[in-house]
Amino acid sequence: MGGFFGAVARRDVKYDVFFGVDYHSHLGTRRAGMIIHDEQEGFQRQIHSIDNTPFRTKFEKDLVKFHGNMGIGCISDADPQPLMFRSRNGVYAVSCIGIINNSDALVDEICAKSGQQFAAMSSGKVNMVELLAALINEKDSIEDGILYAQSKIEGSATILIMTEDRLIAARDRLGRLPVLIGKHIHDGYCVSFESFAYVKQDYQDCYELGPGEIVEITADGYRTIHGPGKDMKICTFLWTYYGYPNSYYEGQNVEVVRYRNGAIMARDDAKRHPEMDVDYVCGMPDSGIPHAIGYANETHKDFARPFIKYTPTWLRSFTPPNQEMRNQVAKMKQIHVPALIKDKKLLLVDDSIVRGTQLRETVDFLKDSGVKEVHMRSACPPIMHTCKYLNFSRSKGEMELLTRRIIQELEGNKGQQYLDEYANPDTERGQALLNWIKEEMGFDSIGYQSLEGALEAVGIDRCKLCTYCFDGKE
Repeated sequence: MGGFFGAVARRDVKYDVFFGVDYHSHLGTRRAGMIIHDEQEGFQRQIHSIDNTPFRTKFEKDLVKFHGNMGIGCISDADPQPLMFRSRNGVYAVSCIGIINNSDALVDEICAKSGQQFAAMSSGKVNMVELLAALINEKDSIEDGILYAQSKIEGSATILIMTEDRLIAARDRLGRLPVLIGKHIHDGYCVSFESFAYVKQDYQDCYELGPGEIVEITADGYRTIHGPGKDMKICTFLWTYYGYPNSYYEGQNVEVVRYRNGAIMARDDAKRHPEMDVDYVCGMPDSGIPHAIGYANETHKDFARPFIKYTPTWLRSFTPPNQEMRNQVAKMKQIHVPALIKDKKLLLVDDSIVRGTQLRETVDFLKDSGVKEVHMRSACPPIMHTCKYLNFSRSKGEMELLTRRIIQELEGNKGQQYLDEYANPDTERGQALLNWIKEEMGFDSIGYQSLEGALEAVGIDRCKLCTYCFDGKE
């Protein structure tokens, strides 16, 4: 995944951009960059690896060199950015959040048509932002170039551009990610993925771009240069997992949606398992906690934290590229509370179950610690497809998903034709999936939020939500 932040004013905005980008650190762990523009001295740029060091630590020393009344920055879990380009449309900096699935075909097409060459990264791939800029530069204006690029890209592209006199923000044509504009109480405007990133800096909510909308932003204000489309497919997983609790998307606060999600899951669970009784409802730190609070409130069961995340050093479990090391880091950062485990019946709630690599280890640990029962609930439906629109998961193929591996084991290739049935606990295949997880992982029961429940929790029109990872529908 990733997130960006930009600001423009009549004053120096380097700190606005610095803190605004830092507040997107939950969205990316590999690369980060800032570009500040000064009317006299031009562009100042820096990109750093943040694989093992937080954004703030890497960029604090650069602030003494930065100054200017306009700037953009990006946290990325993919390619280094923002990048700068000189073209028929002038000099500009660009950042992009999304994924280009047909990048090889687009590179070949551009090379054959214009003879343009691309710098290859160590993987042999072309930087997504460089490819995006090449597409934009085929047209005579940045606005037309953005529209052209988005029409050519298979995937998604949410774009932030800084020229020498303005910012240009473009939401993906189906609005898969949010883009918001804030107005400073004294001077200037900003554009951001996360709304809370600017509220703490004396900006006020001003405008949320519609799907496919392109907006031009200066110190004097903003104006739409390409209107929004009618169709939207914003990612449902924003509210379930990777959106930050303080943020609002389409008017719905993330934390409130997660409470509601847990309550809905508890309501439906009471119908399926009226006999179940537990001592504590527990959220897997940290993303499962709000869902568990909602569940506990609905059932009037005590909420407890049998695991505490050790955050002073182990900030992010998914930083190491090696799965074995990620598992070890995840293990080291979760510290248990024996008094809340021994002889207790626990219901654990996590935001999702993707690969399931740590489930068995968690259950074994709890049983070794004397737990009486362990029940598991996922706050989102079974994930049946890897996302082809956003880079929010490290899963490289369908068979990395726990559900797809189980289905393959149960029925082989034939089973892959019945994903809808496996996702539905009321079918024979759905029960087979749940029973496999229950037996193999050692749970006393296992349950998933239903797709209908997840959509009810978000609370906006279903046709505006992307559910591809759950049902494969585009």
